[in-house]
Amino acid sequence: MTRNAGPSAAHVLFLLDVAFLAAVCFAALRLVPALQPVGPGAALFPVADLCLLYALGLYRRDALVGFGEALGRLPVAAGAGALAAWAMTAAFPTIFGTPEAHLLFAASVPGFAAAALGARLVLHLLRRRGFFRRRLLVVGAGRRAWDLVWMLRHEARTLAFDVVFVHDPRLGEIDPRITADATSSIVPDASDLLTTTQALNPDRIVVAPDERRGLSMEGLLACKMVGFPVSEYAAFLEKEIGRIDLKRLDLSWLLYADGFIVRTTDRLLKRMLDIGVSTTLLVWIAPLVVAAAVGVKLTDRGPILYRQERVSRGGRVFRIIKFRTMRTDAERNGAVWAATDDPRITKFGLLLRRSRIDELPQLLNVLRGDMAFVGPRPERPEFVRELASRLPLYEERHLVRAGLTGWAQVNYPYGASLNDARSKLSYDLFYIKNYGVLFDLRIILQTLRVVFWPSGVR
Repeated sequence: MTRNAGPSAAHVLFLLDVAFLAAVCFAALRLVPALQPVGPGAALFPVADLCLLYALGLYRRDALVGFGEALGRLPVAAGAGALAAWAMTAAFPTIFGTPEAHLLFAASVPGFAAAALGARLVLHLLRRRGFFRRRLLVVGAGRRAWDLVWMLRHEARTLAFDVVFVHDPRLGEIDPRITADATSSIVPDASDLLTTTQALNPDRIVVAPDERRGLSMEGLLACKMVGFPVSEYAAFLEKEIGRIDLKRLDLSWLLYADGFIVRTTDRLLKRMLDIGVSTTLLVWIAPLVVAAAVGVKLTDRGPILYRQERVSRGGRVFRIIKFRTMRTDAERNGAVWAATDDPRITKFGLLLRRSRIDELPQLLNVLRGDMAFVGPRPERPEFVRELASRLPLYEERHLVRAGLTGWAQVNYPYGASLNDARSKLSYDLFYIKNYGVLFDLRIILQTLRVVFWPSGVR
């Protein structure tokens, strides 16, 4: 009998949030008669709250694992929820202009905070009782198998794993780190994989040998035929950590894997999204753009805007537009990556960088079609040539338009080194593999978290 892995912690937390928000709304309507009657538009309040919880990272691994991390983000989420509720009442007065709606708006803020806190308390108690653990059977016990387990423990969406390694000398040598790991166990005989699997009853089998020549395909097929899911190393890891492992990338997997096909319909839908989002934002943030422009002019001599060559789809070079945040002579000796506490950055420029306001003029690039709203961040031609010569597959980033925000930006802090570029490339390739408008909408929502909690800004 195969195991049922059950829902993930993030899915359970989402259902808990729905249940707690529904309970709070029901209690408010019963306990405060003045709230009645309310129209169907009132349902938008909890929907907006759920979107904010997702956007602010309260379903991410760090917030799921650390209860303190979740508590730190809840006040911001509650404040953002209040702002969203106010915006809805202002934008749609015919729906939310009634006194009852105003009362509902006032009650939604503490109710939202209480519901979100209650859901996370329940999740915390479930975690302490051992829920959400998954059992993996890893075929192989070499370097690749160890890399798999290490990344799962540090990056995976699943919170906890019990791992058993199945070793066969034909699959390579045992990595000494696995032998020294007190939490790992090794089955030294892979001759009867089906019997071993049935005895251990794992949630999933992951194939991760260093040597494939000794791999028993018949044994793996037998396990699959009786109901045990079987995954290849790269495909399983990609889904769990949200990026492609470049360190042990198998080019044959890359060749035959699904994805990496950018369809014309996807391009058209993304272009419509780009035009809609950039136009709307340019109207909304016009006062902020004017204030930033005045600040740049008053605090430092020189132009307000800074134009720089960057590379987008197909290697096409365009001129990106930003608010100037550095001295006018910042690159008199050539192109240089920004560094921590870079002395070339002006005081007002540092404020613009930390708040990401310096990026806002790039909405004009999006509107013109130089960039997309979502995509790999554009690099300078000098850096592209250097990185392409040192990082395999780097040019594949240019299969799609560069973006104002992207999957790498919402998952990896700012970096200005070869290792940082390699890590961001792993996220960019994952984005291109899963290219589509729905993925873009997820990234746009998660960008809100990066704005509130910027990391590594230089």
